[in-house]
Amino acid sequence: MQRSPTRSPGRGKGLSALRWLLLITFVSSVFLLGAFVSFSAAQVTAVAGPSAPVLVADEWTTASLDVAAAPAAAVAVTLPALPEPPPLEVLEGEIEPGMALGRALEDQGIPASEINAITRAMKPHFDFRRARPGHRYRVEREPGGTLVTFEYQTSSTEGYRLRVTDEGYEVQREEATLVPHRALIAGLVGTTLYQAIVDLGEQGQLARDFANVFAWDIDFQKSVQPGDAFQIVYERLFRVDLDGVEAYVRPGRILAARYTGAAGEHTAVYFEASEGRGGYFRPDGGSVEGEFLMAPLNGRITSNFTNARHHPILKITRPHEGIDYAAPQGTPVWSVADGKVVHVGGAGSFGRLVKVKHRNGYVSYYSHLSRYANELSAGDRVEQKQIIGYVGSSGLATGPHVCFRVKKDGHYVNPARLRAGAVRQSIPASQLPAFHVASARLLDELDGRRQLASD
Repeated sequence: MQRSPTRSPGRGKGLSALRWLLLITFVSSVFLLGAFVSFSAAQVTAVAGPSAPVLVADEWTTASLDVAAAPAAAVAVTLPALPEPPPLEVLEGEIEPGMALGRALEDQGIPASEINAITRAMKPHFDFRRARPGHRYRVEREPGGTLVTFEYQTSSTEGYRLRVTDEGYEVQREEATLVPHRALIAGLVGTTLYQAIVDLGEQGQLARDFANVFAWDIDFQKSVQPGDAFQIVYERLFRVDLDGVEAYVRPGRILAARYTGAAGEHTAVYFEASEGRGGYFRPDGGSVEGEFLMAPLNGRITSNFTNARHHPILKITRPHEGIDYAAPQGTPVWSVADGKVVHVGGAGSFGRLVKVKHRNGYVSYYSHLSRYANELSAGDRVEQKQIIGYVGSSGLATGPHVCFRVKKDGHYVNPARLRAGAVRQSIPASQLPAFHVASARLLDELDGRRQLASD
């Protein structure tokens, strides 16, 4: 008899349980593997936090496995804050009279080897032998003493910056951009125009610029009297520092000006007939610039044109056919008008003399000079206010001064009366409407009837 096989009930149940256990273990392993791969491949993004950087794992799902993985949960990890770099050591100073830059840097603790390196790197751009009192310098270096930058200022607007790079030293010339702001200044003369403007808190350069505007009509060495009034609308120029703070540098262009006093009332406004080419004009459109300047230098009149003067050296009375201007030795002397130089050299009692021939038969004389302008010679063309020499006391003179004379068709004439026949240019008729609009605006600002325009 054939016997059929039989199963033990206990054994079958055990086998079934074992299969289920293996299946569950396999599935769990696959799931964990997918989660691990998913997290490992997650892209990491840095997020700036209030105190320290935080890393966040982006959600990402793997597509390489048949088993879908659940999105990985975001994980935040706080990292320690990065240490701040140590601050740079900053050394600043100003060149004092009698002190060389090398000595100044040495006193600041800069080693000689580094001073020599700075000097060599800067030489093609600025030779420190031309360093002057008032020039400023600034050194930035690491706490260990390693140089980072060196700055050298030759003026309030110009300077040089040396930077240390991997390739060596890099030097750049820097020029500050000046921002103009309009201003109005007005006052009365006490002693001099210069002192009146300085007393109002402005730089003396504005007084010199103002005198230049009216140089054809007013001799500010002779005609100014206490109580004379002045008004000026002008630009004040500011430099913008790295931190955005504006610092005043100097006065800029005069836009409108008026002077009222013993010499009469004179008003001028600035107008550009074409971009970048401007000048000063009277309110009616006529130019304030005449054919002849009132004076050939900034000096004090010590003797006028006269037919009878007691000569201080010869002790005799004779005509003095010119105007004497006293000024310090070496003060620049300029031509009062465009012309051609016809004489440069000694001339007896005149000492060192320059003569300039102008149109319409005029010749101007400048005597007792200490020296002539560089390379000036007879035959040269000169422009109005071009320097031709310097004040001295050569020839028959008691002290440094210039005797200024003018001949008309071979006869001496009083230089103070030259402006009576001056030829002045006017604004072309086609530009008069634009001029009158601009002039009216500036005159309102000058009189305080209009708020100053912002630039």
